[in-house]
This record gives sequence, C-alpha cells and structure tokens, in this order.
Amino acid sequence: MPIIPEEKKDIFFLQPIKSYGSSDLSETEEAEIEVIKQHRTELLEDIEKLKDEIAEVFAEIDRFQQSQSSKLIQRDKILSTGRKKFNMDPTKGLQYLTEHKVLSSDVQEIARFLYKGEGLNKTAIGDYLGQRDPLNLQVLQAFVECHQFANLNLVQALRQFLWSFRLPGEAQKIDRMMEAFANWYCQCNPGVFQSTDTCYILSFSIIMLNTSLHNPNVKDKPPFERFVSMNRGINNGADLPEPLLRILFDSIKNEPFSIPEDDGNDLTHTFFNPSREGWLLKLGGRVKTWKRRWFILTDNCLYYFEFTTDKEPLGIIPLENLSVRKVDDPKKPNCFELFNANCKGQKIKACKTDGDGKVVEGKHQSYKISAAVPEERDLWIEAIRTSITRDPFYDLVAARKKKVASKK
Repeated sequence: MPIIPEEKKDIFFLQPIKSYGSSDLSETEEAEIEVIKQHRTELLEDIEKLKDEIAEVFAEIDRFQQSQSSKLIQRDKILSTGRKKFNMDPTKGLQYLTEHKVLSSDVQEIARFLYKGEGLNKTAIGDYLGQRDPLNLQVLQAFVECHQFANLNLVQALRQFLWSFRLPGEAQKIDRMMEAFANWYCQCNPGVFQSTDTCYILSFSIIMLNTSLHNPNVKDKPPFERFVSMNRGINNGADLPEPLLRILFDSIKNEPFSIPEDDGNDLTHTFFNPSREGWLLKLGGRVKTWKRRWFILTDNCLYYFEFTTDKEPLGIIPLENLSVRKVDDPKKPNCFELFNANCKGQKIKACKTDGDGKVVEGKHQSYKISAAVPEERDLWIEAIRTSITRDPFYDLVAARKKKVASKK
C-alpha cells in the first residue's frame, strides 16, 4: 500500500472513499480501507461536535457580554442617583452608594471619589470634608493626600487645592481643612518652611491678599512691602526670604484664584428627577460622525451634553409633535430615530450651541441615536414615547409652511 505523506493525510481522510471491486483488492487492503472509512466517519463526527462546542462558547460569550452591559447600565444608574443624593445631603449620598456596593466604606476610595468629583457639587464636597466626625476627618486627610504638591510653590498648591472643592464659610471647618493642607504641603516639600504653622499662616495671608488685590470693593490695594510686613517673623520667629514672597505676591497679583462657582444652576439640581438619563451616541455635525453624548430626558425635552458635569447642554430637542422608532444603521447597532411623521422634510424645532458658544437653531430633519445594547434602546424609546406631547396648532403651521415653500 502506498505511503501517504503526513501533510496530506487530513485531506485524504476527508475525501470520499473510492469503491473497488473485490477482485482488485486483497483482504488485507479491504480491511485497511474499512479502517480508513471508520476513521473518516469518526473524524467527521468529531468535527461536528467541535462546531457545536465552538457555537456554545460564542453563545456563552454573548450572554456574558450582555450580562456585563446590563450590570454596567444598572451601576451607572445607581451612581447617577447617588451623586444627586450627595449634592442634596453628602452623608446620605455616600451611604446610598455604599449600600448599593458602588463605593466601599474604605476611606481612600471615598476620598478618591470626592477628589475626582464628576457630577458632584463642590459646595457639597466642602461641606462634607469640613465635618468633624471621625470618618469625615479621615476622608479629609485622604482627600488632601490625593493632591500632588511636590515641587509646587505655595500659590500653585493652593490653586489646585481650592479648585477641588468650595471652601465652607464656617471658621472651624476652614481651620481643619487648611490645617490638613499645610501638613500635607510640608510633607511634600520638606525644608521649604520650618514648621507647618508657617505654611498655615502664609496660606491664609495669600488668601487674604487675593481678596484685597482683586475684590473691586477694596480700594486700598496692598503693595508688596505691606505683604512682606504682614508675614514678618512667621517662620519660627524668622523672616521668610523676600524672593520667595515676591514670587507668591506676583503670582496672585497677575492671576487671582479660580474659585468654584456655586450659583445654584448645577445640572444635578436642575435635572434632579429626569425620566431617563445616560450615555448614547448621536449622529451629527457637518461631516456626519457619531459622538458620545450624555442625554437627559425631562419635561418633554431631550437634552444632550458633552460631559455629565457641564452646566449648559450642547443641544435641546423639544419632543412635541415628534415620533420615535427603531432604525437600522450599517455602522452602529441598536439605533432609534426621532422624526416628524406628519411633516417630512421639515426641520425639527431644536437648538444647539455652535463652535463659538452661541445658541443657534438646529438643522436636523431627524435625529439618529445609538444605544449600547438593545435593552437600553428599547427603554429609551419607551421613555421618549411617554414624554412626547402633541400640539395640533404646530402641525398646522408646519404644514402651511411646507405648502408655501413648495410654491416658490
């Protein structure tokens, strides 16, 4: 019997077996052919089993991915609610997040959450950090240590620190927070000051200088010499080097502290109880591209933002007279579309912010939006349908505009 090369055995076994007459083959050869047939049958069965196993693996991967997506959607929803609760009552907000396993009770993790600050009101952060309960004091220390002050002068460090929260108005809270700041700054920059008291006093002196130089109600602007005089003997009885004080003075004079505003217009308050919110992809722009946007559905309007912490939306889509439906897109899955079913070709009355920050009229005849998973798409469609209101007068006006336009 001829020897089959190793690299051709698989092909050989998978080919149909040619039939030979009994006179052409010996008994030994016929037995070998039967063995080959049996091998071929077993091999085909193994291939089918392998296909089934591969299909099951892919199905399991798909189920796992859907499960993970659902968990992430649920986690984001809990996180969003927790942030809103924090902005109304910091202690209750953190308690909600820990009860729902989004945050642990670990002091470092809570501090990092506050330091990152996404979606959190900075006044609320300052209020929480200023409390004197043991847990709050531990979180304050860990929060301060999230800042990298090494090789920064005192003004640079204060700029970073005072931007991460809004300093409360109570003297005792300010004292605790500035004490923690001074201790950590000195640890990050050993040798700059002889004691943390020096850093503490000079920090307050700089904050007061900032007010005196940049408050329009203060007419008598302090010169550098007065700033030097204010800080004589604070370095364990010695004076601080004038070149150091000059750097600090000039820095504040040239650029005041940027203090976080708290005008009560934070989105977390304005949109406290939306019908739905979350990340979606929106098709738009002069060159049609998909962009990730944070959407909020409330008061029969759909708002979208670049970031969850933005105070003003990039666009507003009133839902009156609009319809919503599932659509297919060759590039994105799980799409739905907002459109005007009664007046095709008419622009949807909406507004957006252009590149110069001006509010302009939108130019969309429809809005195509993509969700992460089908479940999320269906929930958005249901929520939007519930929010849609209809004004027959608007339909009449739009139809008349279309009729007039067609005559031109």
